[in-house]
Amino acid sequence: MSIFPTKILLATDGSEEAILATHIAADVANKTDSELHIVHARPRITPHHPGYYVGPEVIEGAAEKERKLLDHEAQRLLEAQVQQVRIVGGSTAQTHLRIGKIDAEIIAAAEEVGAGLIVVGSRGQRGMRRALMGSVSDSVVRHAHCPVMVVRGEPPVFPMRILLATDGSEEANLASSTAADVAKSTNSELHVVCVEHTPAVFYELPGTILDPALQSRMEEGIEEATKTKLNEQVRKIREAGGEIMGVHARVGDPDAEIVGLAGRLGAGLIVVGSRGLGPLRRALMGSVSDSVVRHAHCPVMVVRPEKERSAQDEADFLT
Repeated sequence: MSIFPTKILLATDGSEEAILATHIAADVANKTDSELHIVHARPRITPHHPGYYVGPEVIEGAAEKERKLLDHEAQRLLEAQVQQVRIVGGSTAQTHLRIGKIDAEIIAAAEEVGAGLIVVGSRGQRGMRRALMGSVSDSVVRHAHCPVMVVRGEPPVFPMRILLATDGSEEANLASSTAADVAKSTNSELHVVCVEHTPAVFYELPGTILDPALQSRMEEGIEEATKTKLNEQVRKIREAGGEIMGVHARVGDPDAEIVGLAGRLGAGLIVVGSRGLGPLRRALMGSVSDSVVRHAHCPVMVVRPEKERSAQDEADFLT
């Protein structure tokens, strides 16, 4: 079952990356008959005490003046984003100005409007930027309880090639139906990849030699299992009326294989499932979907089933 049509929440900070996100969010909303909302979140300001004593009424007065100025600028930014949506032929249902911890406010706004998809820009993945990976977009992907599309790179234009990464799991099934729906709605080309991780036994210990015949049989078994998962996912998509232009079975590091194949195909969007974020899963989250988001050079949609946030998850997120 696909997530569309739905309410799409575009998170914006007015940056160049946010404009790219605006264009693709408006395009997806138009082509999937979804409702587009825009949110801008800014940090809460606190008065700074100077090196000498100033009465509290002076501090509060300055802070209030600063708050009004920031709110005015934020409203102008939201209006500019609404205009960007109009330029590309879209419409905005509502805008939302939030004040507080930016990632938390974006997620709270998504929950309040009942968003089925969050779209957010990211500032790219070179050097230190990869290490800091847009704290906001990274955190939204990790903590949101609906699918998140992270937009970067060249301006994405539909129709495009969409690469769906699947591992045959329940989460992958939802990602598959969503990717198929986006491909159909945007007249895009859908490719499907399944990657089986290279087993640990292939990483030889120093001074040891793996029997070539045994290695060959193991490789054949892994490839066969990968093709079985891939064929099952393809069957489900086609039974639901989806069309697939290419299927790709790979063995290796899943994140590297997915990102590499997307580059070779010239994919404009990668869709991948994620297993959600309990405390342990968040620590490991990573694995595939987190790494693909960090390293892909095109937009990535991370799809997960909506779930209740656990008390521990809530506490960790808000601190």
